[in-house]
Amino acid sequence: MELWLLNHTPAAPLAVLGVGGFVLLALAGSVLAARRFPALADGEHNEMVGVVLGMFGAIYGIILAFVIVNLWTELQDTGRVVSTEATAVSQIARDARAFPPATREAVYAAVHGYVHAVVEDQWPLMRAGKGDSAVTTRALDGMYGALADYQPETPSEQAFYAQALDSLNDVAAQRRARIAVSHGQLPTLLQVLIFGGAVVITLTAFLYGIRSRRMRLLFVGSVAALVGFSLLLVIVLDRPFSGYMSVSPQPFKDSALARFW
Repeated sequence: MELWLLNHTPAAPLAVLGVGGFVLLALAGSVLAARRFPALADGEHNEMVGVVLGMFGAIYGIILAFVIVNLWTELQDTGRVVSTEATAVSQIARDARAFPPATREAVYAAVHGYVHAVVEDQWPLMRAGKGDSAVTTRALDGMYGALADYQPETPSEQAFYAQALDSLNDVAAQRRARIAVSHGQLPTLLQVLIFGGAVVITLTAFLYGIRSRRMRLLFVGSVAALVGFSLLLVIVLDRPFSGYMSVSPQPFKDSALARFW
């Protein structure tokens, strides 16, 4: 359900749905708490609640900042992995220009099959959190086969052949890294800490006594909105191939690979 929402909901509606829903739950909880415990409005324990809320907020903020920065760094690294893989594939296509016509066309056909398999078959699977595909594996084997069937003769052909093999090994390595990232998620304990901390911060805000109902709801709603936006950012960044901030397969369609589309 989470991945479906990320992949099928634009940014603005997703923010309204996620953050707005969290704020509404917090406001409803605040109203229920005020009705169940009328003494909270007296503010008798505001000094203690303020200290606790500030302490929890500081600790939670540090943890949240660490997680968001780490996820953002991983998203950028994932983009570089995809770009590096696409660059290696395009380099194979460039090196193939030095090969005899039959071999060159065989390499071009293998490259064509690989980039289409990545973009059209594997990418939708990664967006759904499923990772690798047999089609892409066969396409990668096809590139290995096209090069394995060729025996270079001239020094020039041998040099370009060696470069093509090095690039193909880079493709295999970056593909493995890309698949590993598509399966990655925050550890369960860290997820419990992030989402559990959000609940604790919000519940603590309920305890801060304010006689004016409007001001109390404004206070709780502000805290819930800030926490909700942070949680939404964590969820979006934790899925580098899903949602509106996902890594694009466009590098497999650019530069020397554009001829295969």
